[in-house]
Amino acid sequence: MVKNLKKLIEQVAKEKNLPEWIVEGALKNAIALAVKKDRKLKEHLQVELLEEGIKVYIVKRNNSETVRFPLEISTEDVNRIAAYAAKEEFLKELEKAEEERGYLEFVEQEGEITVGIVRRVLENGDVLVDLGRVMGVLPKREQIPKESYRQGERIKALVLEVRKHRGRYEIILSRTHPKFLRKLLEAEVPEIKSGEIEIKAITREPGERAKVLVHAKDMKMDPVGVIVGLRGSRINPVSKELSGEKIDVIRWTENVEELIKKSLSPAPVTKVRLIPKDKRAEVAVPKEKLSLAIGKHGVNVKLANRITGWYIDVLSEEDFEKLSALR
Repeated sequence: MVKNLKKLIEQVAKEKNLPEWIVEGALKNAIALAVKKDRKLKEHLQVELLEEGIKVYIVKRNNSETVRFPLEISTEDVNRIAAYAAKEEFLKELEKAEEERGYLEFVEQEGEITVGIVRRVLENGDVLVDLGRVMGVLPKREQIPKESYRQGERIKALVLEVRKHRGRYEIILSRTHPKFLRKLLEAEVPEIKSGEIEIKAITREPGERAKVLVHAKDMKMDPVGVIVGLRGSRINPVSKELSGEKIDVIRWTENVEELIKKSLSPAPVTKVRLIPKDKRAEVAVPKEKLSLAIGKHGVNVKLANRITGWYIDVLSEEDFEKLSALR
């Protein structure tokens, strides 16, 4: 009986292009399930395929120790149940094993971009994405707010996490994570992937605006110009993928005043006053550029705060001078 099962394992492994240990595990699970049904057992069972025959054990946990007890079952019975399991339960268990392997392959892709097809939008707003052999989930919280998704639509996303939830694997996708923008930039700008340009920090308000702080190893290189490309040839495809998200690329500098000025791009900053003990900065911009510096719903200054690590008070030039006079 065991020899026949071993041959079955080898054959199925070859046909399905799966490792033999996965197929053997699926068969053992199928036999355990069949024994539980036949004997009406609730305990956890473990099956071993030995040269002398099939052995079944009841597995119990005492405190932190796991103990196995041989299940008293005749060779004839266990062979009969195993033969049934190989026919009736094995395919179901094999499908589960194949699916699990597909999910585990995505563990190695965490932090990378994947492409899939939208299969369904759930009532809670989560999106089910067909990734080939397995399904991924793009939760509502990981979606760019202004986007909507249609069945059959091709979609790019970051593989954020592969996790086990309620006994099943889930692939969690994201289009809002800063690393998604980082990977899109890497794909468009070879100098980032090669290490010639380093991305020091990214912050985003998904679908609205992002700021990317960059540094070139070669001081003669203009990292901002390289990333943006001729007439925006490199940055525009990234912005388009993010539903028009505006991307400010900022050259890193150790000079804090200069960094704060650049961080408020596209607004021109004329003066900066640092208050180091509070890690706060007051900046002056022309009155007509005040709303540009602050940004819609305060997005621009909020991102500037994050990318610099300083709290920035944006003032008109007139108010800046008045405040200076009071001091």
